[in-house]
Amino acid sequence: MADLLCLLTRASHVLATQVAAALADLGVSQRAYGVLSNAMEAELTQIRLAEVCSLDKTTMVAAVDELERAGLAERRASSTDRRAHVVAVTPKGRRLVAKAGRVVDQLYEDVLGTLPARERTAFVDALTRLNEEGLASPAPCKQVRRPRAAKAS
Repeated sequence: MADLLCLLTRASHVLATQVAAALADLGVSQRAYGVLSNAMEAELTQIRLAEVCSLDKTTMVAAVDELERAGLAERRASSTDRRAHVVAVTPKGRRLVAKAGRVVDQLYEDVLGTLPARERTAFVDALTRLNEEGLASPAPCKQVRRPRAAKAS
């Protein structure tokens, strides 16, 4: 059987670098685009948005800080929970997401265009199912670190 982890890792890495290069021409990072586009989908708290974007909390805080400085997003009080804050995309951010979305969509079309039409749908459907079911959440595990080398006296 093929090494599934190797195949998915390589495909993910290559696609991520292609997206990053394409978005760099627009002056936006892949992370910023992901945060903005997901924030436009629904009113999400920073914590929930971090989960959706697969970012840790610290990275999300830095990302939203960066987006606020650029005038692309802002933190607002939630309309359903006064204790929570959501990330709202500004009109400038929405224009950037629309432009970046066209670039990403074209890139995805080019990548999927290497497959026959009937295989494209099956491939995307299979990946979607894997992400919703078999690979929906990471396994709980502790990363094992090598012990530090003893200091010389």
